[in-house]
Parts: sequence; structure tokens; C-alpha cells
Amino acid sequence: MDHTALVNLFQAVEFGMIDDGTAIGLGLANCVNRMKDSKTKSKVIILLTDGSNNAGDIDPQTAAEIAKTFGIRVYAVGVGSYGQARVPVQTPMGMQYMMMDSQFDETTLKNIANTTGGAYFRATDNNSLKNIYEQIDQLEKTKLRVREYSKRIENFMPYLLAALMLLIAEILVRYFGLRTISN
Repeated sequence: MDHTALVNLFQAVEFGMIDDGTAIGLGLANCVNRMKDSKTKSKVIILLTDGSNNAGDIDPQTAAEIAKTFGIRVYAVGVGSYGQARVPVQTPMGMQYMMMDSQFDETTLKNIANTTGGAYFRATDNNSLKNIYEQIDQLEKTKLRVREYSKRIENFMPYLLAALMLLIAEILVRYFGLRTISN
């Protein structure tokens, strides 16, 4: 519900922070772990992925069963394409786009949604994704309190040190470097 916090979190994400791969089961299990003790009457996870589980130690279906146990519904949103897709890849020459095989897996996403009592949606572009979120918003309404976290980095120290060095240099030049001898 806190869109500003979500935007801040997305801005902090850097491409290449973690190894390539998608651990759907592990991601779902982490979400369930955070939500399991919530007292809200509606517990929902929105899973936005291509459905290809190629990393992690937990199977997506096992994670879906765990979610079901705690009464958490998963709305799975499938994004991706069949065949080949342009993917950003970090190279020595910078970020490049390469054509790679897409492993879009609708079956896994449908199974997760069905197991948890949620629903599966297919997003093909930004407008369809917006419509999907609006549909989910109509299905699920719960008030909640959000704790906002932000990561701040102070960058003033190098500038402060440079200013102090210039001030000391100015004082030294004024009193010792530009002294004139008067008669």
C-alpha cells in the first residue's frame, strides 16, 4: 500500500547484485515466513515472474503448500515470452542486450495460484499489468500499518575535508606566502 516505499526499494536495486537465476520457491517461502503471524483477515502474495524456477533449494509447489497451510493466497502474474527475448547482460563493454532463450513457465504459476486459492494472470504489456493490479486490488482490501525503512548514505565528508584544506591553504598563503617586506 505504501507506493513511495516500494519506489525507494526499486531505486536501490542494482542490476547484477546477485547471481542470475530465479528462486520462486525460496521467494515464496520467505514471504510466507514474514506474513504467517499477521493478524489480518486477508493474506496475499503477488508473484510477478516468468515462472522459471532455476535457483534456490525450495520447490515452488512446496512453497505454495506452505502458503496454503498459513491461509495465504498467491496471485501469480506471468510475464515473459515464449522463444527468445532481449535480456540485459553485463559485459566488459558495459550493459549490452542479447537475445536469449526465454523459459516462460505458465504451468508452475497456475499450479501455485490454484494450490493457494489465488488466481493466475498473464501480463503481456504495461497496460495489461496495470489492469491486473486493479483486478487484484478489487479482490483484496485490508488496512495495514507499514513501517518505512530507508537507506541513507552521507556523502558530505569528502567535500567538508576539501573545504577545510582550502581554508587552511588560504590562511597559510595569506600570512606566510604573500608577505611583503616594508621599509
